Amino acid sequence: MDDSIQLLIEEADKKKQVGAHEEAIHICEGILCYDLDCPEAYEEIGDNYLSLREYQKAQKALDHALKLSPQSANANYLMGFVYSCIGKWRPSIKLLEKADELYPNHPEILRCLGWSMFHDNQKKRGIVVLERALSLSSQDPLILTDLGVLYLNEKNFDRSATLFKKVIQIEPDNQKAHECLNAVKFFQREYAKLKKRKQK
Repeated sequence: MDDSIQLLIEEADKKKQVGAHEEAIHICEGILCYDLDCPEAYEEIGDNYLSLREYQKAQKALDHALKLSPQSANANYLMGFVYSCIGKWRPSIKLLEKADELYPNHPEILRCLGWSMFHDNQKKRGIVVLERALSLSSQDPLILTDLGVLYLNEKNFDRSATLFKKVIQIEPDNQKAHECLNAVKFFQREYAKLKKRKQK
């Protein structure tokens, strides 16, 4: 990649980080006018469309990226993330496992992989993989939240509550964590009532 393209990719990434996704896409489309075979530009476009929840457009861009660079950990991860978002768990797992092989022990790859495994009925494996992601990045609110949701699904209310409380410590205004913690408390109360009724 020549220096001018590298600078434009970096500029697009800065726009993406501040949520200016349309601007980031526009920069990358400019790169493709100059070099139609730049996988990094397609990856950036895919990533931005993913943030905008325009999954078909993300998939189209990432298809190009993977054709040009099938061994790109980032392209495999992003496409795996797209499939996860639209509930295609098997292809998601396949791509995320490849991304993990290419870039081992990356917490974000493992977060998505664990989530897809859990929803593909590989519940124990999914939780183990997400716990591994958490051990690598213990202050990541996304990992903490996803793991908390999985433990809530498994009725492990104590572990779930601990994780959501930690998210709130890190991000006091995290609305989702507050809502999830309230849900944990509600289910804890309901299950306690149910147990009492069964014991009578």
